[in-house]
Amino acid sequence: MQLTVGVLVAGLLTGIVANAGGSIADAVAIVSVLLGLAALSIVLGTKLATGGAGVRITTIVYATLMIVACLSGLGLGDGSGLIFTGGPVIGLACGGTILASMVTTQAGTWFNHPR
Repeated sequence: MQLTVGVLVAGLLTGIVANAGGSIADAVAIVSVLLGLAALSIVLGTKLATGGAGVRITTIVYATLMIVACLSGLGLGDGSGLIFTGGPVIGLACGGTILASMVTTQAGTWFNHPR
C-alpha cells in the first residue's frame, strides 16, 4: 500500500515542485525519499515473521516517524484536498496500528523468543 501511495504522492509532488520553479534534483530527492521509505516498510514487513529485537525497534521508530509526519501533514493546505486531509489521516491510523502492535507484551515475547 505504501509503495503505491508513495508513487502517487511522488508524482503529485514532482508536479508541484516543477510548477513552483524547483529543479529536477528537488523532484528526484522527493521521489527517492518516498520510495526509500516504501522499501523500508516492505523489508520490515518481511522480517516480522523471523522476529528479532532489531526488527521490532526499527519498526517502532518507523511507526513513530510515520505518526509525526502525518500529524505535521494535517496542518498543511486548506483541508480541501485528499492529500491534505485523507492521506495523513490514513497514514496516522496505519502508523498508530503498527506502533500499538509493536509495544504490546505479546510482541515483546515474540521478538525475544529463541530462534
